[in-house]
Amino acid sequence: MQFSVVIEKTASNYSAYVPDLPGCVAAGVTVDETRAEIAAAIRFHIDGLSEDGLPIPAPQTMVAEVEV
Repeated sequence: MQFSVVIEKTASNYSAYVPDLPGCVAAGVTVDETRAEIAAAIRFHIDGLSEDGLPIPAPQTMVAEVEV
């Protein structure tokens, strides 16, 4: 499964969230660290849903870069 992730620069680090998994967030000092942290958060989130007998939402969000 592949989920779209949004990574944003903050004043002191980077933060990430997964639009298709509400509440699934992570942060890191660098983009690479943030990517690794959000990947771990996604796995943890999905494991928690499975353990609770809840459905895992299908990825729906698409990301595109638009040149202007």
